[in-house]
Amino acid sequence: MRYFYSWLILGILGFTLVTACNHQAPNNTSSLTKEPTAECRMVKHTMGETCVPINPQRVVTLSSCTLGNVLALGVKPIGTTNEVYVEGDSLTSINGKTEGIKLLGLSEPNLEATLRLKPDLIIGVDWFKPIYPLLSKIAPTVLGEIDYISWQKHLSFVAESLGKQEVEKALWERYYQRIEQLKLALGSRYKGKKISFITVGREQIYIDSKNSFPGSIISAALLQRPAAQNIDSTYGSFPISLEELEKADGDILFVTTFSRTGKKFLKKKQQEPLWKTLKAVQNNQVYYVDFMTWAATHMLGTDAVIDDLFKYLVNTPSRMR
Repeated sequence: MRYFYSWLILGILGFTLVTACNHQAPNNTSSLTKEPTAECRMVKHTMGETCVPINPQRVVTLSSCTLGNVLALGVKPIGTTNEVYVEGDSLTSINGKTEGIKLLGLSEPNLEATLRLKPDLIIGVDWFKPIYPLLSKIAPTVLGEIDYISWQKHLSFVAESLGKQEVEKALWERYYQRIEQLKLALGSRYKGKKISFITVGREQIYIDSKNSFPGSIISAALLQRPAAQNIDSTYGSFPISLEELEKADGDILFVTTFSRTGKKFLKKKQQEPLWKTLKAVQNNQVYYVDFMTWAATHMLGTDAVIDDLFKYLVNTPSRMR
């Protein structure tokens, strides 16, 4: 998402500051940093250390992965950015939990709107380093590292920022319980079968490798991937050419799309002979899933992916929802 940033002149807090993507934000602590007290505690993050409220009441999240993790930890933000999961001017629901949360922007927050919300804590990811000086003047701000292939770390960072480590522990216990329940329900029916997952974007097909967000869940359930997908990749996915479409094949094929162009591109490919040669297509084992769910990189998303695996592979809903 860091490619979206091209900052112009921003007016805030009564004066004008200029920032840009290539601007090097200071590596020291927030201007709001102070010694720990009964009201705040120090949290280390990518920009240094910041004293955050012990029990924040007005949290703003920057990025959908942060939003999902904050919600999973039992805290409802008052505002958020939400890169791609937006319909009109409202947030696409994450398990019905986003009602009442103000959308502050897509890849970048509207700083004036954020200021008006009077947050007492801003939590985000390191994409927002260029505007950290501005954010930290609005409220104590902490930015964590985020990587598609190590999404679990961001949950731990958010939990620490909110003082919700015990809740995080309970979330992981529940996750592994659901994985064990899924493995039990699957039994041996998919032994020797390969589970493929692809994402279709603008004129491009992407393979999700085993170290991606959905790949990690599929692997945890001991489901096997096709040889071409049973690898780790730098960003958790990699593009393939149309001539390499056989790399997308498997006994089961999960497909998701992002953007309207992606949906049009997929519809066009589905009419071509090469698509119809795929084993999963011929056996009617292709399942279309929600991009928001399978690219979530947060704990709410794990529930939704596991639900889909129950729905399409076990043909029954999970009993733990």
